[in-house]
Parts: sequence; structure tokens; C-alpha cells
Amino acid sequence: MPTPPFVVGIDLGGTNMQIGVVDASNAVLGRSKIKTKAERGGDAVLERMIEGVEDACEKSGLNTKDLAAIGVGAPGAIDMKLGVVLEAPNLRWNNMPLADRLSAAFDRRPVLIDNDVNVAVYGENRLGAGENAHDVLGIWIGTGIGGGLILNGSLYYGSLGSAGEIGQTVLFPGAPLGWRLFEQNCSRKHLVGRILRLIDANRASSLIDIAGGRDDIGASALAETYNKSDTLVREVVDEATALIGIAAANAVTLLSLPMIILGGGFAEAFGQPFADRVAHAMKPHVFPKALHSCRVVTTRLADDAGLLGAALLAREKYA
Repeated sequence: MPTPPFVVGIDLGGTNMQIGVVDASNAVLGRSKIKTKAERGGDAVLERMIEGVEDACEKSGLNTKDLAAIGVGAPGAIDMKLGVVLEAPNLRWNNMPLADRLSAAFDRRPVLIDNDVNVAVYGENRLGAGENAHDVLGIWIGTGIGGGLILNGSLYYGSLGSAGEIGQTVLFPGAPLGWRLFEQNCSRKHLVGRILRLIDANRASSLIDIAGGRDDIGASALAETYNKSDTLVREVVDEATALIGIAAANAVTLLSLPMIILGGGFAEAFGQPFADRVAHAMKPHVFPKALHSCRVVTTRLADDAGLLGAALLAREKYA
């Protein structure tokens, strides 16, 4: 039997949003996956969120008045105290008072807002591959690269609430602008762009054929091409994997971490063999050698990590 308190978790992305009603045993009773359609403007995105919550509740056999709280993982910079999304370019939001507006739509139910990668890492650590490790770094690799930190068993935000943004790590300070950061060298968007430029320079690859065109080449096509031993794709992805290992090693050495969780569409598509290659690339750069025991794993919850993490955080704070 589903048990209260019932909370809603929302993983809000620039392309899709995942919404689910979660009970006290962390079972997802009903869910709604809908297109964000950010091009329609910020208010339209909010309206679609509200409709998604109502739809998920209906599928759960619940009324929205049965909800104890709502948790949202949103992309961009977040003022958690005020529940405001300060800046989310892919949603066309600036200073969006998301907590207040969602709360007003649902009879003033409490609403928690956090960064999308933070909630995903939290969900994965509590219910997935993280196994409740007290100290964890999550690296989420997709269109960009984001991160989330759990230290001493709790999400760590730092003085400005922005801790964990490993994608902004400078790897090549002497490189031209646009090529200096971890994200600019290792995100799926960057890797696909680099491969396409090399194809245009007459390097052979089957990526375009496997993807069915040049537009919106996703992580699954990249992984399929890699697994078919495409020389160019393997070269580019393996170079990026080595850099991911170096970025992870710096964090492991700095914080003495026992675990790295890799998530996002890229890591999910490539799976644990990719995590193993990252671990292999990481270990020579870790200090001290005892930290070679640091485990590198891929997400177990996949698309549900953010939804469940947001629901957990909302329940812990309000229910």
C-alpha cells in the first residue's frame, strides 16, 4: 500500500521535465514526462510544470491536496533560501520566483528548489549507486558538465551555494577562449562538434550514418559508434576520458574522496566500462596512493535520479 507523506519530485531540464509522485517508501506512484518547450517563454514552462504535477497526481490516484511538499531540481544558479532561479539561460529564466509561484498554484504547499545536478547526486547517493557514502562527488556529463558534492553525509553548497561546479574547472589556461574549461573539452556537445569538424577535414567515421544525420547527435549514437570500434570516435572519446580522469583525480586528492558517481546522458549511454576507463585514467594522478581505492561508478537510477533526489530533499525539509 502506498504510504504518506506524498511528495512530488521534479527534474526540470531544458528539453524535458520528469515529474513523479513519491510515497514514503520512495516508490514512484505516478509520473509525467513532458517536453519543456522553453522557446515558448518562462511562464509557459511554469504552466507545463503545473500541468505535469496535476497529471502525475491523477495517475497516482491522488489529489494535489494530498501532497505534503514539492521538490524541484532546476538548471542554473539557484537562491535556495528564497526559492528563486537566478539565471537559467536554457529556460529563459532570470530571477524566477519558482518556489513561490509553484506554491501558490498548489494551495501554498511548501516547495524546495535546488540545482538539478545536486538533487540527482543526492538521489543517486541515497537510493542508487552511491550506497550512502558519506563523501561523494557526482560528475554529470551531457550537453554540458555539472557536479554535486556530498560531504559528511550532506549536500555541500559552499558560501555562495555554488559548490560542486566541476565543469568550470580550468584544464588548459593557455588555450583560446572556449577551449580552457573541463566542460568545453569533455561535454557531449563538445565531443560531437569536434568529431564533426574532423569528419569535415576528411577523417573517416560512421557516426553520422549511425545517428541518421548531423543534427542533434545524442550520447546513444556516440556510444554505439564507439562500441563498433570507430577509430575517430574512439580517439576523441578516449582523449576526453583521460581528461575526465585528471579532473576527477584533482577532486579526489583535494577532498580525499572514496567515490565518484558519473551521471548524465553521456555516462548512462557508455555505462560502467566508461567509468572503469575513467578510474584507470584517474589513478596515476591521485595522491596519496591509498586513494587508488576510490570507486568510480555510473548512475543506477538514470532518469529517476533527479526526480527522486528532489522528492527526498522536499520530504526531509517539509514532510
